[in-house]
Amino acid sequence: MVSAAQAYRALAALCIGFFMILMDQTIVAVATPHIQQELHASLSQVVWVTSIYLLFYVVPLLLSGRLGDRYGQRNVYRVGMVVFVGASIVCGLAPTIEVLIAARAVQGLGASILTPQTMSVINRIFPKERRGTALGIWGAVAGLATLAGPMLGGIIVASLGWHWIFFINVPLGVLSLVLVSLWVPDLPRTTSRIHGGSVVLFLLGLSAVVFSLQQGFSLGWPWWLWLLLGVGLLCLVVFVWWQHRVSDPLMPLALFAQRNFALGAFSIATVGLAVTAQMLPIMVYLQQGRGLDPERAGLMMVPMALVSGVLSPLVGRATDKIAPRVLSVTGFSAFIAALVVLSVEMALGHTSWGFSAAVALMGVGSALVWAPNSATSMREVPVNLMGAASGVYNTTRQVGAVLGTALVGAVMQVSAAHYDVGVAMGLSLLVPAAALLLGLCAVSFFPGTAPQNRS
Repeated sequence: MVSAAQAYRALAALCIGFFMILMDQTIVAVATPHIQQELHASLSQVVWVTSIYLLFYVVPLLLSGRLGDRYGQRNVYRVGMVVFVGASIVCGLAPTIEVLIAARAVQGLGASILTPQTMSVINRIFPKERRGTALGIWGAVAGLATLAGPMLGGIIVASLGWHWIFFINVPLGVLSLVLVSLWVPDLPRTTSRIHGGSVVLFLLGLSAVVFSLQQGFSLGWPWWLWLLLGVGLLCLVVFVWWQHRVSDPLMPLALFAQRNFALGAFSIATVGLAVTAQMLPIMVYLQQGRGLDPERAGLMMVPMALVSGVLSPLVGRATDKIAPRVLSVTGFSAFIAALVVLSVEMALGHTSWGFSAAVALMGVGSALVWAPNSATSMREVPVNLMGAASGVYNTTRQVGAVLGTALVGAVMQVSAAHYDVGVAMGLSLLVPAAALLLGLCAVSFFPGTAPQNRS
């Protein structure tokens, strides 16, 4: 039995690493122009610095969750962190764009190995009456990390150079590694085997789909890419069919029979899409449309990070006391409203109080979205399926992020050919707003009573 004090220490240790790897998804966006200039890279090459990270992060997530069940979440987390920190050092020292891209791939793999372990451990060491609060904190860290990336990235790039957005991972990673070794218990493991055929089908299918979505618009969707996308989708269909027939499925389909998990997995995909898709248009508008340097552009996002940072712990504690539907619907609605206001402000060429107020409202939405979603989705999942559930949940979130990058890139490209920067980037923000509208529909079916009032 894990004491409450030990459980919260373990949560803190895990959240340090989780914050770091999610921040790495968005922190690079601010440094992209500097990386391109210093490493003499083409635009297509520098885009791969982000794309390759997402590709190697997304694809192994489901497998990583099951590896934690079989070999121990603490052990697998430590392996992932060592890989991530080592790759971060190579990223910071990279002399060429090719080396940087390769190191980012390894960095994404390390992030993929450790991410599902955080959610699995939390679900296993906290009793049900405190699990909502713990998962709320975990979800809040996820939201805060994605918001803090551009802000911290701007400050670091302006003061220390782009290399340090990678070097900063080293002390944080080592700290998390030490604390996890000290505070996270070695939990019992399952004896179920991992079916090799399922792994091959899933990795091939998702790799093909993610790559196609990432490259489709930039390559003009040639015939061979459509073929690759079709093959990937076929592999995933066969994978799902196969899961019905194996004794130890990589993705237990019984998870989707749980309404809250299915709704949460879908809605978190829309959040992943929105969080990823929103940042690039905003940064392009601030730097190219308004002429701000990376540091000042990053500082424009401070209201969002501050509001989210203050509200997130409060929302985390409220997840066991307030109906998930109330919190989630409020959060999604606030997020959508903020994006619509920002779209109008950018189209009008503003960086006034209206822009800042909308950025702050995004922080409100973020705080209210992440925590209730993660807590509600995982609350009723059986212990023996925690690793698989964590892998599925994080996979859907990251697939949403990949789709968001592809969609917003296409809209930015088309709208920039017809409108000025402000209008084009403002229109691009309607992509994440539309995605969140779908998420809002899903969370409207979350339970309407507080968890502590349900039997």
